[in-house]
Amino acid sequence: MLLRYRYRLYPTAPQRDALARAFGCARVVYNDAVAARKHAHREGLRYPSAGALSKALITEAKRHPDRAWLAEVSFTVLQQSLRDVDRAYNNFFASLSGKRQGARVGPPRFKRRSGTQSIRFTRGAAFRILDNGRLRLPKIGALKVAWSRDMPSDPSSVTVLKTPTGKYYASFVIAVADGAQKLEPLDDSDTETGVDHGLAHFAVLRGGRVVESPRFLRTLERKLKRAQRALAGKTKGSANRVKARVKVAKIHEDIKYARSDWINKQVIGILRENQAVYVEDLHVKGLARGRSAKSVHDASFGMFLARLESKAQRTGRTFARVDRCFPSTRLCSECGALTGPRGLEGLNIRMWECECGAVHDRDRNAEINIRREGQRLVAAGQADT
Repeated sequence: MLLRYRYRLYPTAPQRDALARAFGCARVVYNDAVAARKHAHREGLRYPSAGALSKALITEAKRHPDRAWLAEVSFTVLQQSLRDVDRAYNNFFASLSGKRQGARVGPPRFKRRSGTQSIRFTRGAAFRILDNGRLRLPKIGALKVAWSRDMPSDPSSVTVLKTPTGKYYASFVIAVADGAQKLEPLDDSDTETGVDHGLAHFAVLRGGRVVESPRFLRTLERKLKRAQRALAGKTKGSANRVKARVKVAKIHEDIKYARSDWINKQVIGILRENQAVYVEDLHVKGLARGRSAKSVHDASFGMFLARLESKAQRTGRTFARVDRCFPSTRLCSECGALTGPRGLEGLNIRMWECECGAVHDRDRNAEINIRREGQRLVAAGQADT
């Protein structure tokens, strides 16, 4: 199993200049490769191979006065940019032909200097972690790293990133054994829960436990609007516009990191308390096209479910998805009759009474039904656990 370990970097001023050169060269080679393939497509020519692009855009380009500065950075950085382009086009063509599962992938686009910058070094590029804890990179130097946790093994590659807010990170790829982060088994065999998502509450768990949604975007929305309004009034190309863009990026970064940290804490908390977790297979993209699109994006149901599934597999917990067409809300958990609220007019009904006399809370009833259906799928061997 391959995992990523990410750490903050603190480069010196000369190292920031060297990184800026490496980011710029990698971006130029990437954009040149995309332009070459777009030109081949327009002219009806065969797409140039990776070897031909490497020879034309790196080896021969270094001899030209307009691209002589490519020799100032590590060759591995430039070669990895071409591999990124090749992988992006392979994913695009696989998506068109249906060989690639998931959402449709578009063709690669040109990179901008104002976005996230990245360069990658493989093990053969002679990067290494020194005895004093610094990360040594070819033609850049020994960078100071804030080691927040130990790595279980030697990394196979490292990607150096610069965010739009000017922060630097090192992302290592680490190979770990399956089940390396396995949690201790729980003594209580009934520690299983369903997870019912909603906009009124982020989730409802077994026993009616409610997880409230922190609404990170809504909390900083007014501050974000003011920053975006200030950015719109700045002259393009001016230094003030650069400062205003960084302010907007910092607010987005605060929202992103706060949401990610909160989701990670919720995921590990649920898995520590339950031996099995059953969720509804939400169509998040469909939900995000409705009137509540902003609230759906703010809740990040897709991120939560993806991390919950990944962490469950790594920690040895049972995880199963219930089909999205399963009527968890309408089904009475007492008698099994489909007497619950339905349609758009039933979305505001939080409490309802079945013909059998049982009175249900909408979300608690749905959690019970999701849990029972998940248990049935696992017992029947119809779920990927």
